[in-house]
Parts: sequence; C-alpha cells; structure tokens
Amino acid sequence: MTEKILDIDNKDDLSALFGQFDSNIRRIENEYGVKIVVRDGVKIIGNEPLVSAAVKAVNALLNMSRSGQPLSDQTVRYVTSMVADGAEEQLAELGGDGVCLTASGKIVRPRTVGQKHYLNAIKNNTIVLGIGPAGTGKTYLAVAMAVKAFRERKVKKIILTRPAVEAGEKLGFLPGDMQDKVDPYLRPLYDALFDMFGADRFAQYMEKGIIEVAPLAYMRGRTLDEAFIILDEAQNTTSEQIKMFLTRLGNESRMVITGDITQIDLPDARKSGLVEAVNVLKGIDDINIHRFTEKDVVRHKLVQDIIKAYEKFNEGRRNHA
Repeated sequence: MTEKILDIDNKDDLSALFGQFDSNIRRIENEYGVKIVVRDGVKIIGNEPLVSAAVKAVNALLNMSRSGQPLSDQTVRYVTSMVADGAEEQLAELGGDGVCLTASGKIVRPRTVGQKHYLNAIKNNTIVLGIGPAGTGKTYLAVAMAVKAFRERKVKKIILTRPAVEAGEKLGFLPGDMQDKVDPYLRPLYDALFDMFGADRFAQYMEKGIIEVAPLAYMRGRTLDEAFIILDEAQNTTSEQIKMFLTRLGNESRMVITGDITQIDLPDARKSGLVEAVNVLKGIDDINIHRFTEKDVVRHKLVQDIIKAYEKFNEGRRNHA
C-alpha cells in the first residue's frame, strides 16, 4: 500500500475539491480504487500506480478550480479521462478569462480542451466548421463568441440560421403560418440568445434587426457585411445550400458552421452538404475545421455513454457488412 499526502489547507480549495456531499472525491475513489481522507492534508491511500493517477487528477482539479472552473461530476469524469490518456498537462489551457457574461451574470468559459481549441479557432479564423456529437457546446459557444464580438463592436449584427429539416418531420404537417412552422427548428438558437442577452434585450435587438434568427432559405441572394453568422445543424444542408450560405460572406464578417455528421436527417445521408464541405474546404487558409470527440460532451454523463454505445454499435455493423 502507498500513501501520498497533498498539502491543501485552504478551506475553499477543499470544499471545491470534495464537492457537495463529497461527490467529487467519491468519484475519484471509485475511479482509482483508492481511499482519500483529510488528515494532515489530503491523504490518498492505495496501490502505487492508482495513487499516482489519483494525485494527478486531484492536482488537475485543484488547478481548474483555482482558475475559476466549477468542479462538477462532468468535470471530474473529464479530468480522469485526460489522466488516463496521459494528457492532464493540457488541462492548464482551460485557465484564464471566460468568453462573456450571460444575462444572469454567469461566466461562459470552455469546459474541455477541445472547446478551448474551438474558441481559439473562431477567434483566429474567418470561417470555422465545428463538427462533433451532441452536447459538446458547438452552438452555445459559437453564440457566446458572436455576443462577445457584438459587445466589442467588431460586428454590427448577429445572424443565426438552420435548415428546416429535422428527424423526418415535414413542415406541412406542422400547424400555423410559415413563421409558426419554422420557429420550432430555430428554438435552440433562441434559447442560447435568451441566455446571453435576457428576454427584453433580445426582443429589442430582434425588433431593430440587430439579431436575426431565420431559416437557411432566407439567406439566398444576400451579402452579409459586418455580421457574425452561425449556421447550425449544417449536416442537414444539401451541397447547394451550404455553398449558397458560404458565398453570403461579406466584409468584416465571420461564419461558424456547426453540425453532427452522425445525425443526418436528409433522405440520402451521403449528400450532406456539411460532409462535402469538410472535404472541399480543408487546407484553405483562414478556414478551420474543428472536430469534437465524445470527451467534449458536457451534458449529462449518459449522453457521453449513449454516443459511445452508438459508435460501438455502428462500428460492429460496418465490420459485419
């Protein structure tokens, strides 16, 4: 048996590390098969390789907490996975200032290294394609960067759009006029903007045309100058649609295109405009293609487990094809 003692005497550090009802520390104990007690510091007891790994995880969590990162169950899972990959040193990239403040005063900040690289890509490139599974923050972080650019007066408008194709549903079957029909498809974009601006400010900006949330078809024939433009759910665009969208780019504008190529709702998944765009645009200067992995999922832990299960299932089906 090995014992290692970490000299942690700051009560705030200990409170953050242990979590509500000691949930964080219980997860670390279960992950590594060690015992953690507070006695003359924080003592970690167990077999040598597992104790060393637990020490790396605890130190990484402390550093994240001290840099302003809240320690949740998702954070602990992410840190232990990074330690398992020998990539815990990359977690230092998550320090520093957040992206922006929400209407409620919450700081929006990256919660994984993949999210941090995505934000850097948006900062340093005119067009970014963010591709990855559900729950990785592709859309929410893009909206946060749009809000940041608007507040810093780098753009005059925020434009968010999606193709009106979802899970086999047809617009004609939905009740109401055309706006009523397309609003359900745009709801995730509204929600993100509500969170950033608050309902009243969002309504004011919509009325003034500073914020525009519209179906992709409404973009045709326009030139979008001094705007931050986000195309969400781009896996459901056709080749013609995504080309049309990309060529709307005007002076002093930025574009972010997000999508999950494993969730294509088009009749023929092989003709997804996003899949084609990844191949067509790679290697072009000032265009970045960022890929998220299941490690970047920041929703409920079951979302990550579901994604892994489907990847395993699809891989097995391909092998037997």
